Amino acid sequence: MTEELREKIIDATRKVHDPEIPVNIYDLGLVYEIEETSPGHIRLIMTLTSPNCPVAGSLPMEVQSRVMEVEGVKDVDLQVVFDPPWTKERMSEEARFALDMF
Repeated sequence: MTEELREKIIDATRKVHDPEIPVNIYDLGLVYEIEETSPGHIRLIMTLTSPNCPVAGSLPMEVQSRVMEVEGVKDVDLQVVFDPPWTKERMSEEARFALDMF
C-alpha cells in the first residue's frame, strides 16, 4: 500500500466519531490494522470501546462507507474484533488531551 493511500484511509476513519465520545475513532485507537490485500482491496481491523457499545451495529458500517469513498479503494473487508480489548493506552496524545485522560 502506498503511504498516500494509507493516509487517505486514515483521514477517512478520522471522519467517524463515536457519538458518545467527541474524538474520532482513529485517534481513539479503535483502528487496529489497515492492509491492502490486493490493489484497491482493503482489510481493516477495528474494535469498539466495549462489546456493548450502543453503536455496534452502525459504527462499522459508517467506517466501511467512509473508506469506500477513498479514491482507489474498490472493496473493504472490515472486521470488528474484541481481542485484544481496547484500552485508553491505544489513544493518541491528542485524544487523551481532548478527553482529559492523562
